[in-house]
Amino acid sequence: MDIPALLTSAGMNIGISVGMFSLYSILRKQPLNVNVYFGQRIATGRTRSDNICFERFTPSASWIKKAWDASEEDIFACGGIDAVVFLRIVVFSIRIFAIATILCTFLVLPLNYFGQGMVRLEDATAMDLLTIGNVREGSRWLWAHCFTLYVVSACACTLLYFEFKNVARMRLDQVNRFPTRPSNFTVLVRGVPWSPVESYNESVGKFFSNYYQSSYISHQVVYRFGAVQQLMEDAEMVYNVMTTVPVKQCCEPNANPDRCGLCGARSNSFKVVGHEHKCTGQKVDDGLREKECEAALVFFKSRYDALVVSHTIQSADPMLWVTQLAPEPRDVFWQNLCVPYNLLWIRKISVFIASIVFSVLFLLPTTFVQGLMKIQRLQAAFPFLRRVRDRSVINLITGYLPSLVLTVFLTIVPPLMMLFSTLEGAVSRSTRKRSACAKILIFMFWNVYFSNILSGSWIERMGKLTVTSPKDLATLLAELIPRQASFFMTYVMTSGWSGLSFELLQPVPLVGNWLFKCVLMRDDDFVRPITFSYHTEVTRVLLFGLLGFTFCILAPLILPFLLVYFFFAFLVYRNQIMNVYYVKYQTDGSYWPLAHNATIFSLILTQVVAGILFGMKKSSSASTSTIPLIIGTALFNVFCKNRFLPLFRNRAAQVLIEMDRDDQRSGKLDEIVEKLPSAYNQVELCAEMMEEKEEPPPEKPKKGSDESLKDLEIVKPDSPSGESLEDVEIVKPGSPSESGEQSPQVEIEPDSNIVSIK
Repeated sequence: MDIPALLTSAGMNIGISVGMFSLYSILRKQPLNVNVYFGQRIATGRTRSDNICFERFTPSASWIKKAWDASEEDIFACGGIDAVVFLRIVVFSIRIFAIATILCTFLVLPLNYFGQGMVRLEDATAMDLLTIGNVREGSRWLWAHCFTLYVVSACACTLLYFEFKNVARMRLDQVNRFPTRPSNFTVLVRGVPWSPVESYNESVGKFFSNYYQSSYISHQVVYRFGAVQQLMEDAEMVYNVMTTVPVKQCCEPNANPDRCGLCGARSNSFKVVGHEHKCTGQKVDDGLREKECEAALVFFKSRYDALVVSHTIQSADPMLWVTQLAPEPRDVFWQNLCVPYNLLWIRKISVFIASIVFSVLFLLPTTFVQGLMKIQRLQAAFPFLRRVRDRSVINLITGYLPSLVLTVFLTIVPPLMMLFSTLEGAVSRSTRKRSACAKILIFMFWNVYFSNILSGSWIERMGKLTVTSPKDLATLLAELIPRQASFFMTYVMTSGWSGLSFELLQPVPLVGNWLFKCVLMRDDDFVRPITFSYHTEVTRVLLFGLLGFTFCILAPLILPFLLVYFFFAFLVYRNQIMNVYYVKYQTDGSYWPLAHNATIFSLILTQVVAGILFGMKKSSSASTSTIPLIIGTALFNVFCKNRFLPLFRNRAAQVLIEMDRDDQRSGKLDEIVEKLPSAYNQVELCAEMMEEKEEPPPEKPKKGSDESLKDLEIVKPDSPSGESLEDVEIVKPGSPSESGEQSPQVEIEPDSNIVSIK
């Protein structure tokens, strides 16, 4: 790719980004789009006190200032620890690549340009002159590249250490911040053995009451997901019958209210019927037994007891009575709890094979993309392509079109990897999303990075690319990576810059909301609060980190493009987390180890490629000096894993025991334990999931109330001036503000587009 093609791609992406950003600043002020751009704030009932007015049809940058001024506590209040960790990944990228950009732009890039190593090469382009390939063999200038590599690696490891330490501390603070989490007292049991004489419900109760008599409270058997709807219908039928029967006939003097639960005052009475089988006789008991799964949730009296049980092998057969700490109630993926535990390994192998097959098939799109970039070379082999002679068309095809086509093809990867993670049998939604994130990351590293490098070089050499050993592959990568820098620059602009503008604009919910309300004339809401797509955004940031590290000394021109992306990603994602995305479950910062491993891989790959390139340039001393750097980076990775990674895999017994003692002394422990059985009510949770109700989690220490948009009050205005919707306070009718005074109300005039505050 030459410079005119790169400038064509840059111009188109800059135009798209500026247009989308300006359009967003206008659309977010319109009352019709409040559900699209303020779903998180509406769902959590949060308010704002600033009343700065802006013209509703004039582009403004007020959202940038608000995103910049938000503190880490504000981010945590809106998105939880996962949002904070994700933004820490972005901040880490900004810091390290700011250092790399300064060093490489003023030290490495001039040396590459004046190296004069490609004077005799006929196929060298202006972009190739800015890479390390233009440095002469045996040149002493290569020591500047080696010095820069040492500085970047040392800074990256230092920043990684402090970030890992801070995230581990935040993860420990989560336990103290949410002491009443039901998952701290609950153990998920899978692989319950089948018995011809006992139901799963009876087997679980008998086993844990026998071996954990002092700490066991109760349990709840998991039912097949397809049977939940039938249970809900049965509950509704029983409720309708009981409401038509006089109270005296239901609650007789000799009747025991606790026996049935329908006559007492308990709100979860149907749950008791479903799991205790004491009320409806043998017929219903047999019907429920057929719907039981070999999994159960077991509740214990203390956090420490649950921790010990979850980390203990319960029987001589490790495939039976398998225990782990249960996910949070809203995080449980009920469908996969019914998957037999002894079949999970088959599912994982099948998913692994399917992932490999998909990665191999995806070589076709990557080869096609590289063919578009090398269209000038393909014209020599395919005469029908010689018809394309217009220079502007060629610049468009080679500069902008390849990255656009690759970005479009990559849109099918996240949903497919999410499907693979579901088939693997993840028992929680957060685990499923993190597993999908790992799969997408591996896929991106191979199919976006390595496959494009190899396929592009294969097309450039017209099929004469041969690799016979790992040494040949390493040498080939060292030679070919700098020549692909121009393609990855355009990919950063298309997938990064333009991708951020589409992320900000939310085109699919926006168009759907307009069609729903303006065309179909519906009064209810089309857009519901959505969760943040960590499995796609984390992988994009880490992929760009791989590009930044591997090209920092090989082709430094890519660094300014990456730095622009990371800076705007910091602002855009902060805005989206505070206003759009809604938190339903957390992974407690589990994405950071994934980011740490990806960064270490990127560093070691950069060091290995640099060492090989130094050797190819006949600078044996510079090549040898990279060996201690590789060893030091690997040892640093081992140190961090031994120091911090156990905190992400286990919970500290010391902290849990102290919390149990404090709750025991204050009398809160018994109150917490009494609420455990009702927390994991499968009927209610599955009904909520099937109805797609997005309610805020109860553990969230936020301000405001949990109200949906339909409960908000809209009244007529008095003010003639327009308000930006980010400055509007949304409240439920009659609800007091935190100060005890009546909160202002949103006012929208039907015949105009003015939004004001009363």
